[in-house]
Amino acid sequence: MGQKVTLSVIILQGGNYDKELFVNCLDSVSFADEIIKVETDNLKGSFSDFRNSGAKMAKGEWLLYVDTDEIVTSELKKEVEKTIQNNDFCAYAIPRRNIVLGREMKHCGLWPDYVLRLIKKDCLVSWEGKLHEQPKINGKTGYLKEPLIHKKHDDIAGMVEKTNKWSEVEGRLMFEAHHPPMNFFRFVSAGLREFWQRMILQTAFLDGTEGTIYGLYQVYSRLISYSKLWEMQIQKNEGGNI
Repeated sequence: MGQKVTLSVIILQGGNYDKELFVNCLDSVSFADEIIKVETDNLKGSFSDFRNSGAKMAKGEWLLYVDTDEIVTSELKKEVEKTIQNNDFCAYAIPRRNIVLGREMKHCGLWPDYVLRLIKKDCLVSWEGKLHEQPKINGKTGYLKEPLIHKKHDDIAGMVEKTNKWSEVEGRLMFEAHHPPMNFFRFVSAGLREFWQRMILQTAFLDGTEGTIYGLYQVYSRLISYSKLWEMQIQKNEGGNI
């Protein structure tokens, strides 16, 4: 009888990943008993589908989900190994240190940025959601102290590329939810709400120039999503294919 696997690391690998970051990611999770790479295709499923697929392939008692632009530090590795032996909770949220434009962000909602990624396999019901997917857990959730390192954005070009990609998904979700028709006042309201959230409540400017850029960029990104929604609504009114 073969040795029982304790920890399976599941990595979603899309077609546009940074190879250098991916190598660093793989090196950081080499302590796992099993590493599963799930090839992703946005045209053939959601992130929830891909994460569920990884769970079905995994043989471990515990699942650790890590993205290609994330690194498990040696401190987090030790905490994970200790945690899965103690088995106090069914799942654990892990904080993330987000690096944006070369700077670690402490504001704008980017710290501690807990993500539910360490899950006992038999407690995982399923991942749900098309855009901001979350796992449904049958049991109690705890919190780890040591963070993942997340290299979120290297440059503005990468941010714009990602916005163009995901605003299409977000716009479609709002369209399918029958969002009220977009007009001047709704655009202004959406922009002001995002500005208030990022720059005032989450004090993005306290992270300096990079934080200010990121906070204002989130306003732009939100308006692009609503613009995609507006475009779909116009096409529907004109009888076009959406």
